[in-house]
Amino acid sequence: MNAFEAQGQAGLIMGGLWNPMFAMAVVTFVLVVGALAWALFRRRAPDETSLEPGRQRSMSRVVGVAVGATMLVLFVCLGLDISVGRAITANPGKHAPQIRVTGHQWWWEVHYRDSVAQGWVTTANEIHVPVGQTVAIELRSTDVIHSFWPPGLTGKRDLIPGNENTLWLLADSSGVYRGQCAEYCGHQHAKMAFEIIAEPADSFARWLAAQRDTASTPTSPLALRGQEVFLGSTCSMCHAIAGTPAGSRVGPDLTHVASRRTIAAGTLRNTRGNLTGWIADPQAFKPGAKMPRSELSSTDLEAVVAYLETLR
Repeated sequence: MNAFEAQGQAGLIMGGLWNPMFAMAVVTFVLVVGALAWALFRRRAPDETSLEPGRQRSMSRVVGVAVGATMLVLFVCLGLDISVGRAITANPGKHAPQIRVTGHQWWWEVHYRDSVAQGWVTTANEIHVPVGQTVAIELRSTDVIHSFWPPGLTGKRDLIPGNENTLWLLADSSGVYRGQCAEYCGHQHAKMAFEIIAEPADSFARWLAAQRDTASTPTSPLALRGQEVFLGSTCSMCHAIAGTPAGSRVGPDLTHVASRRTIAAGTLRNTRGNLTGWIADPQAFKPGAKMPRSELSSTDLEAVVAYLETLR
């Protein structure tokens, strides 16, 4: 998805701003180039030291008209920009679903807020929203300035350490909308993506209810071994899995990691091969990522992958 394929209310409003501004830019460009060409062909001869009075007055009028036209264009653009800005920042009301997105180097932590603590849902790099319903995105950062931008749905909004910004978006139709960090935030800025999955309200409600469940207990011997390795290694020092002793918030929450479409903030599709390679050596895919190279044996690595694949 991109800004020219708007599928959300805010995206369509901003798309409507593009046409008049582009038209004014084209007209201005043509006029400026035409004026330059005219000046080149009508330049004074080398022996001319001054303009005739009549011609001087004529040139003054041309310059005055050009300045006035420039100011008019700028004020029209300003008015359009203000009107669009107000339209896309209108508060949807207190009943809109609240989603808190926190930027990290280089991934996105996502919390679905609820009136009771037990109802909160934590995930990463994947945001589910109901179609046709405005949601409020509360934006925070834990380290540097990031920028949240799903171009098919709405505009950009910065995440500034120590401050809190809010963005509202509405998806008109079901689909998967790719988003990206739009503010250079360090070495792996380009691999700090996310996906917004818009689905019907009933499907969204089922997904949210499933996300509130704790991790399922593995049943196969290999997955059970993987859980033991996970909880007994450095994995549990960075990640949380609800229903187990692992509760760290340094890295993404893995309670339902197998249900996500991607891993490593959109860097890799969530397949067994990619998951194995990512755990074994994250630096090969995302140099500079905070996740270190794994020291697990091949047997233990296979078991951990089998365990993580049960977390749906």
